[in-house]
Amino acid sequence: MANHWPIVQIREVAVPVERPEMPIPGQTYRQIGVRLWGQGAYERESIDGGQTRYATLSRVEADDIIVNKIWARNGSVAVVSPELSGCYGSGEFPTFVPIREKLYPRWFHWITKTSDFWQQCDEKSQGTSGKNRIRPEQFLSVEIPLPPLAEQQRLVARIEALARRVEEARGLRQEAVEEAEALIPKAITQVLDEADWEFQRLENVLAESPRNGLSPQREVESDGRPMLRINAVSSSPTRYVDLTAYKLVDVPDHIAEPFLLRHEDVFIVRYNGDINRVAKAAIYKATGKSDVVYPDKLMCLRVNRVEMTPDFLVFALSSRRVRTQIEEMGKTTAGQIGVSGTDAKSFEIPLPPLAEQERIVAYLDGLQAKVDDLRHLQAETQKELDALMPSILAKAFAGEL
Repeated sequence: MANHWPIVQIREVAVPVERPEMPIPGQTYRQIGVRLWGQGAYERESIDGGQTRYATLSRVEADDIIVNKIWARNGSVAVVSPELSGCYGSGEFPTFVPIREKLYPRWFHWITKTSDFWQQCDEKSQGTSGKNRIRPEQFLSVEIPLPPLAEQQRLVARIEALARRVEEARGLRQEAVEEAEALIPKAITQVLDEADWEFQRLENVLAESPRNGLSPQREVESDGRPMLRINAVSSSPTRYVDLTAYKLVDVPDHIAEPFLLRHEDVFIVRYNGDINRVAKAAIYKATGKSDVVYPDKLMCLRVNRVEMTPDFLVFALSSRRVRTQIEEMGKTTAGQIGVSGTDAKSFEIPLPPLAEQERIVAYLDGLQAKVDDLRHLQAETQKELDALMPSILAKAFAGEL
């Protein structure tokens, strides 16, 4: 903090305020909430006056300082925005009005985003009864830097100009990520959907009928057999089975044997609440024998390698033409959309010559590697952007901005 600025307690620049109202059954009340770590206030779901257990609710207005007693220690303090004026909070959300001649509300808004402020709120939330919540009088003793009002306004204008530039950079980064993510689907469409390949029913390229996985088994904490979770395929960030997504189950070897993962097995999601995840495919790659089994939420496809490579099948199942078939035949059961083994066998999939399949897989893998490199670079950029605002605020509150 700037040495030449006075450090004052909040009680010197803000006063408690209550605007209590008795909830009336049949009347709707907008509720306010406060996010952690200085991320601001937000509007929660509205409630009927007959639904609340509180005898009174307090209305908030723009520029109020609102505190979540329980989570103030985690930075749950905010300045109410104009959009949230007229919302209500319970007694768990004490509010304070800034003294305008001393405190510019937006100055305090940015203070709530600093680690020094969070630390003070945490220290003043330490209770002897084990209840780590901050009382209003404790909150009022938190200390903040207080430059002259005109300087507060100048610095806020500077902070917010820089914040807009950071957000613009975030937006450009997000656009780049989205464009990169779209490259693979576009490439698959180009090489599979728009090319003049022969199409065959999936059953004609399988070595055996599709097999659903093992029925639910008793889950154990240790000494069990790994069983894939559905998100090992449905949420895999690559075209490979995510072997970190599993649980341990108690299942005898003779029951597990037909459901063991084999090298280059292709798995698809049988059913899901999201049609975009139904029949999503992933391939299992291994060098040795696996002791992992797959669940009945997944279906295993074993390819006749004289006709098709397993790697190509994964890409073929994500082509637009195949996805359209899946969307048309998806069946709904108890809120889940799914496909059966019979459905899977009927998928019409592209069937170029084996050498061409291998070339396409190599091309798409190379493109994916470039996308992954870009994603890694963007992640590093994101870290740099995340560090910018704390750095800007540190300079602002040190009087160096």
